[in-house]
Amino acid sequence: MRYKYSGVFMALAALAAIPSSVLAQESVQAADVERIQVTGSRIRQSELEGQNPVQVLDRDYIDRSGMSSIGDLLQSITASGSALNTRFNSSGNFGFPPDGGGVGAGATTVDLRHLGTQRVLVLVDGLRWVNESSASGVGGVVDLNTIPMAIVERIEVLEDGASSIYGSDAIAGVVNIITKQAQTGATLNARYGQFTKGDGDQSQVELSFGGESDRHSFFISASYYDQKTVASNSREQSSLPVPGTGSALGSAAIPAGLINFIDPNTGQQQTLFPNASNPVYNPALTGCERSDDFRCFSNDRRFNYANYNLLQTPNKRASLFAQQQYRLTDSTQWYLRGLYNQRKSTNQAAAEPFFIGTAVPTNFWADNLTIAADNPYNPFGFDLVAGGDNPNLLMLAYRPLEGGPRRFEQTVDTFYIASGFSGNFSHGDRWFNWDMNAAYSTNRAEQLNFGSYNARRLATGLGPLATCQAEAGCVPLNLFGANSLTPEMLAYIQPVVRDNSENTLNLFSANLTGDLLSLPAGELAFATGWEYRKYRGSYRPDGLTVAGEYNGVVSSPTAGSYDVNEVYAEFSIPLLRDVALAEQLDLSVASRFSDYSTFGSEITSKAGLRWQVSRELLLRGSWAEGFRAPNIGELFGSASGFDAVLNDPCSEPSDASTQANCSALGVPASYVQPNPQIGVITGGNRELEPETSTSHNLGFVYSPEFASQTSWSERMDFSVSWYQHKLKGAIQALDAQTQLNLCVQTLSDDFCGGIQRNALGAIDNFSNALTNIGRIDTSGVDFDISWLQPATDIGQLSVNWRTTMMNYHRVFDANNERQPRTVGVEVNNSGIPRFSSNLNLAFGNDSVQASWTMRYLSELTESCGSAASFAICQNTPETGQNRLGSVVYHDVQLSWQTDAMLNGVQIVVGLNNLFSKEPPICLSCTLNGYDPSNYEMPGSRFWYLQTRLQF
Repeated sequence: MRYKYSGVFMALAALAAIPSSVLAQESVQAADVERIQVTGSRIRQSELEGQNPVQVLDRDYIDRSGMSSIGDLLQSITASGSALNTRFNSSGNFGFPPDGGGVGAGATTVDLRHLGTQRVLVLVDGLRWVNESSASGVGGVVDLNTIPMAIVERIEVLEDGASSIYGSDAIAGVVNIITKQAQTGATLNARYGQFTKGDGDQSQVELSFGGESDRHSFFISASYYDQKTVASNSREQSSLPVPGTGSALGSAAIPAGLINFIDPNTGQQQTLFPNASNPVYNPALTGCERSDDFRCFSNDRRFNYANYNLLQTPNKRASLFAQQQYRLTDSTQWYLRGLYNQRKSTNQAAAEPFFIGTAVPTNFWADNLTIAADNPYNPFGFDLVAGGDNPNLLMLAYRPLEGGPRRFEQTVDTFYIASGFSGNFSHGDRWFNWDMNAAYSTNRAEQLNFGSYNARRLATGLGPLATCQAEAGCVPLNLFGANSLTPEMLAYIQPVVRDNSENTLNLFSANLTGDLLSLPAGELAFATGWEYRKYRGSYRPDGLTVAGEYNGVVSSPTAGSYDVNEVYAEFSIPLLRDVALAEQLDLSVASRFSDYSTFGSEITSKAGLRWQVSRELLLRGSWAEGFRAPNIGELFGSASGFDAVLNDPCSEPSDASTQANCSALGVPASYVQPNPQIGVITGGNRELEPETSTSHNLGFVYSPEFASQTSWSERMDFSVSWYQHKLKGAIQALDAQTQLNLCVQTLSDDFCGGIQRNALGAIDNFSNALTNIGRIDTSGVDFDISWLQPATDIGQLSVNWRTTMMNYHRVFDANNERQPRTVGVEVNNSGIPRFSSNLNLAFGNDSVQASWTMRYLSELTESCGSAASFAICQNTPETGQNRLGSVVYHDVQLSWQTDAMLNGVQIVVGLNNLFSKEPPICLSCTLNGYDPSNYEMPGSRFWYLQTRLQF
């Protein structure tokens, strides 16, 4: 049971955790200046290696990567899972996810340990960043494209649960982006690059300047980034709906229009397409030997929609960032920082198809319209009726190329301002550090959708002539023959759809850290604090979408808010020091109390042990509780519909058992699924409880003396870290394909309750709401080796090798049924490789630096799905399986710098994916024939040139 407590109680609790004698002291300048704060602990400490495994991506690492996006950089580390990036052509293809967060079009996010982007906490300078809103929902994750790379000093990645330190969301880990605080003089950085195919140009310009004095420092940065489009049809692998299958798996919605109907005069069912403009139909002809203007349909007539998609989406970002720090007294300073970032991005899909008729349920208007006999373009001379008790229009699938492709253009504005005070004071011979912070941030987005259609007007324009004439602006519509829609027809049915969304975060916090008392083994250190957050979010879809007139999609506005008060306490307790087998042994404990206005309260705790066995060997381990509170989209997201690409097991079932179960569901034995796109209704759930987790981490760091300060080695380090996360009550909807499969397999109401079929057997209602679904268990091991050669007259060599091995990843639904997502398997456009590894070799001196980076991903296996019968699905002995082979990407970079010109000049040239390694073909992936969350896109050898000038 959860209990509610007032914010007043929590504030008092935070104050109670601070000794009154400490508060009574005046502050003076701190003496212990060597202590720093490392992500994963609020306690300032002198040891860089603590109980928690933290990967630090410093500025040298960032520059060597050749990447200009924080998101792309983080997705390249070995602990990264599947996350959204600009290689996902999201809008119009993935629909509305059940969490109410929208598709995140144009955003880049981060996932750690394959636990999902919503389970990673993103901080900037230790404070939470606002969640994204890409105008299609109220997102619950941070868009890293709202933070310019130009302002980053380093990125600290905590690869362990940390809810007791930072609160909700820190289940899989924490990403803390540390910004540049000061700079002397001005720096101009310009970068240009493109793929060797001659496309996908990237341009970047950064201008920064700053200064420092005894009491004041400041840093100002302005940056602009422009990434151009790469079209899917520019690469062979992505130029077909599914590689290696020709047009056979293309869309039945063709430019000429495919119609499946029953002629009421003869009772014959026919599937035809017009072979001429203004076609003439001869009712006396009932087969495929025809002399009129219609022809029978075959797979070679299917439409190749891949030609209109994008491999890389255009993305423009302009940012302005400034911060200053002013020392008010010798022991107190004030800071102020602010950011404005604007992103303009575009997604594109093929012209939006019309699926009309009883056999292809999409929306109310298309499922129940009549193409009237008196419509001047109806070539049949009788009413074509969809819906009702005796429909004769089973399917009309028309692809209006004349209306242009679907384009989704996002404009996303992010505002951030933070201010606070920090300082130190003494009590006796002890020193304490404190800080107080306030921050406001908002992410506002507008999306314009071009190329979609008003389903109600479509029904009116096809219906009885009198009905159309009674509506102002209506013109009769023609869907028979290629390019049959005139500009006047398009003007009537093709709107510009405008959607808006917003996320806002208000934050206040106060922290205190220092040493409480002396123990035989050292000082007992503590940190304590209070934090208040207020979240507000809204999604305002276009009125057509709300009214259900937007073709195939119904969505309602979403609005909600909640707040949380939190207090925490953390202690570092020295147990042993300078004894046999223990130079130092420390215990850390932490606990956090969170009070949410939505569900009540939660307490999370953590304990860790740091055992410095000797100068060479450090052992460490931790146990942590975690939780993730449901976000605004998950709680308040209104019912939304989208078209999911699903394979109905009742379409030509392969075995007698499936056939029997399908018959029990009312599906005729002759049923063939005409359209892989099935409308799915999702929505939030105000009864959701938080997710909870338990995390374990155990490892060591070994720095051998024989490899330290010798003629061949300045330093060598080995580290191994084993991790395990057990997540319960995961907030998600059951995968739609999995739900459909389990419904047919089990006939259980748990899975079939939300699935309804019409008289023809086609699914006409599919409910897929959020719930606390089950559990996720995952475990793995990180291996790190680093070696630094002593500097010589010509330079210094460094080697850094990091590998992550996934032991297991298991997902279970609420009925304890195992889900398909697991290690070594590609499913739903993402895969979990058993091994991922990065090896970097760097050599350089004061003038010249060179680096070679190798990135490895082990093989995956997938179900071939609808491509199982094609020759391309023959990579493994198992029937219907495809192997995605292992890959190695090579990135090289060479730079030269000098101080002889200006205050410094640097020139950098690099080549990513040196050997143009192609991604393994994915037959189950939704678009472009590969998994963009793991692999570089086809034909992705990329060169770049960068110049940095200092004034």
